[in-house]
Amino acid sequence: MNNVKHDDIIDCSGMNCPLPVLKTKMKIDAMEPGQILKVTTTDPGSCKDMPAWASRVGHELLATEEGDGEYFFLVKKGD
Repeated sequence: MNNVKHDDIIDCSGMNCPLPVLKTKMKIDAMEPGQILKVTTTDPGSCKDMPAWASRVGHELLATEEGDGEYFFLVKKGD
């Protein structure tokens, strides 16, 4: 995941569902299509929520990673 260039970062650590997805939505709405957002969360529910949300709204989940109680996502904004 570290070798993929991202355009912006959002840290949603300490937030529980649905806040990580809501904060990610607000951040990615301000980005241009094709840009990549790196998201960090500590909510295990994000592992199901983030892919479902991205698919439903037309964004591409490029990568997911888990380590030391943190979850990382790279989301490419759709058109």
